[in-house]
Amino acid sequence: MIRVLNFCCFAITAFACLALYHISEQTRVARVELSSVEHQITSEHAAMKVLEADWERVADPARIQELAQRKLGLGDTPTMELSSLELLPRRGEASPLNDTQLTQASAAVTPPPADPRFHLAALHDGN
Repeated sequence: MIRVLNFCCFAITAFACLALYHISEQTRVARVELSSVEHQITSEHAAMKVLEADWERVADPARIQELAQRKLGLGDTPTMELSSLELLPRRGEASPLNDTQLTQASAAVTPPPADPRFHLAALHDGN
């Protein structure tokens, strides 16, 4: 009877050791995977910082203005204001000019700002 009890205790101890080894091995594998993921996160953060800096350079309003002038031939055009909104036809009505040539027109021309960034900021703000 004592031999059977000793054998059962030995078997339980052996199974406990095997279970502990299995858990420690799983922990080691999980730790390796975690360090790999942390390394990937660090490299992705570094890549994001590089992309953000590149985006700031690309989206700079002064650079966009310069490219528009150089590549598209667009410059700072003066803005024009209508002298009267009553000259515009209402929806469904005929033109108040009755298809005649325009003989007199008046427009107020505002000079372009000195710095193109201020001009782009004024357009963005709706001013």
